[in-house]
Amino acid sequence: MTSSIADIKTASAVVLPGVGAFEDAIKNLKNGGFVDVIKEKIDQGTPFLGVCLGLQLLFESSTEGGFFEGLKVLPGVVERFPASLKVKVPHMGWNELIYKDPAHFLLEGIPDGTYVYFVHSFHAITKPENIIATAKHGHEFAAIVRNKSGNLVATQFHPEKSSTAGIKMLGNFIKFCKK
Repeated sequence: MTSSIADIKTASAVVLPGVGAFEDAIKNLKNGGFVDVIKEKIDQGTPFLGVCLGLQLLFESSTEGGFFEGLKVLPGVVERFPASLKVKVPHMGWNELIYKDPAHFLLEGIPDGTYVYFVHSFHAITKPENIIATAKHGHEFAAIVRNKSGNLVATQFHPEKSSTAGIKMLGNFIKFCKK
């Protein structure tokens, strides 16, 4: 963990975790001077993992608490689960992954249909080519996303709270970082 831009500039991999509100998080990243260095690291091909709010911050914007611009690293927007779905929000608990790209390195050794742990009221809406896996809560939503160059991967769920499967995913990310 660091609050040093110099540490991030020299890092061989970056993890952007997140718990909390989009507005506060993006404001803290901007005020701390982290936006440019995060984008630089991603553009340089540095392995990058976003977790939960860390996934949401990567998109163009969010409607959580108003309208706020994101990091604009991935195409798409972050929106609340619609009331018309008549599902409990926040979406909290275990939910099944539906693989769209079962060969992706993050999923190695983890069977399709594995359950992971979610805690969120908002979800990303993005292009299908950016989606590695989805889950369903009233409707299908992006659970794992990536960028075109493949160095960025992000999970809407918390791998660190997702038992053996989540720990395996974190191990897969570390293996990817070592390549």
